[in-house]
Amino acid sequence: MRVINNRQERLRFIRFMVVGAIGAVMDFGIFNLLTHLTSMPAVWASVISFSAAVTSNFLWNRFWTYPDARTKRVSQQAVQFILVNVTGLLIRTPLFAVLEEPFQRLFSLLAPGTPIPPKTLGHNLALAVAVGVVMLWNFFANRYWTYNDVGKQP
Repeated sequence: MRVINNRQERLRFIRFMVVGAIGAVMDFGIFNLLTHLTSMPAVWASVISFSAAVTSNFLWNRFWTYPDARTKRVSQQAVQFILVNVTGLLIRTPLFAVLEEPFQRLFSLLAPGTPIPPKTLGHNLALAVAVGVVMLWNFFANRYWTYNDVGKQP
């Protein structure tokens, strides 16, 4: 597998994970602000927070993770990146929706009376699982489709 055997690909994957971590902080932050400060349903807050993170991630990936992927127009890369991430959202949203209630019940049983309500813990664990699954999809789909021109001369 190229990512494991190639030093440059491992570096790209590490950078992709750093960018993803920045996006995750944005994602979780916006998600928690929206669910705590508004009466917005958690699934919709998740979609909005995801969208903000995707915008940040595209910019960071374009200029830092894949600076050598320049034979495609930025608009083409943006469209491909968005399509990959919308597919990720289609994976993430039902996964989040299916996991949030069981995780809330789990935390109600395991951690009653904690300072963080079981609903918040359940939402965040469900979001973390969904983010982890989608991160793998996003890396490989973006690396081999959106940024498949790495190292090619413009």
